[in-house]
Amino acid sequence: MSSSATTTEPLAGATSSAGSTQLPTGAAKVKAVRQMFDAISARYELVNGIVSLGMDRGWRHRCIDALELPVGSLVLDVACGTGDLSRELDRRLLRPVGVDLSCGMLAHARTPGPLVLADALFSPFRTAAFDGAVSGFALRNVTDLGTRFVELARITRPGGRISLLDLAEPEAHLLRLGHRLWTNYAVPVIGSALSDAAAYRYLPRSFAYLPPASRVVELLEQAGFGAVQHELLSGGISQLYIATRKQEGGTP
Repeated sequence: MSSSATTTEPLAGATSSAGSTQLPTGAAKVKAVRQMFDAISARYELVNGIVSLGMDRGWRHRCIDALELPVGSLVLDVACGTGDLSRELDRRLLRPVGVDLSCGMLAHARTPGPLVLADALFSPFRTAAFDGAVSGFALRNVTDLGTRFVELARITRPGGRISLLDLAEPEAHLLRLGHRLWTNYAVPVIGSALSDAAAYRYLPRSFAYLPPASRVVELLEQAGFGAVQHELLSGGISQLYIATRKQEGGTP
C-alpha cells in the first residue's frame, strides 16, 4: 500500500444504522455499500433531488465546470451510480466512462457512455487512460481514500483534472443546526417513504467517514495531484475537491 493511503475509519462515537457502536469498515463496508446502493437504485435520483431540495443539480454542474477540459476529453465517472454526472459530461461534449460497484445502479443507469462493474480502488483501466475524472457523493463510501486517490492519479494523464463532489456540514451555527435536523430526521422519513429506510438512516452517520478537508487535500497531494482546491457549496452543505495531475517533473 502506498504511503499516502489511509483507511477511511469512522470517527469516535459514530453509530451504524443497525445501532452498533461503529460504522462498518474494510470488507464489511464494501458489502454494506454494495447492498445499500442495489436497494435504492430504482429511485436514487428521485430521492436525491427531494432530500437536496433540488440543489444537487447545481452542485453537479459546478463539478463539471471545474474540470475545465476541452471538448472530446475522456472522463471517468467514478461510482457513477445511475449516470447523472455522466449525462452532464455528455451534454458538455465530453466522453464519459462510468464505473460502479453496484449492479443495481448500473442496471438503472441512463448514460451514453460505457459502464464498467468494478471497485474504484482496483479499476481495470490502463495507466494515464483518462483526461480527467469526476465523482458524486462517493468519498464517504470507499474503504480507503488514500488508495483511491493513488488509483485516480494512476489512470489520469499528467495535466489531467479531477473534480470530486460530496456532502458536507455547514460551519455557520444556525445553518449547521438546520442541516442536522433535516438530515437526521426529515431525510430518513423521506427515504423510508420512497425508498429504503436503512439507507437514508446511514446518510447522516456516513459523515463520520470523511476526514477534515485539510487531510483530504494532503492525501490528494501525496497521491500525485497539485493545485488542489477545496470549495464549499451552498453555505457548506456540499463540497468540491478540484486538482490537476502533476507532470513528470512534479508540477501541475
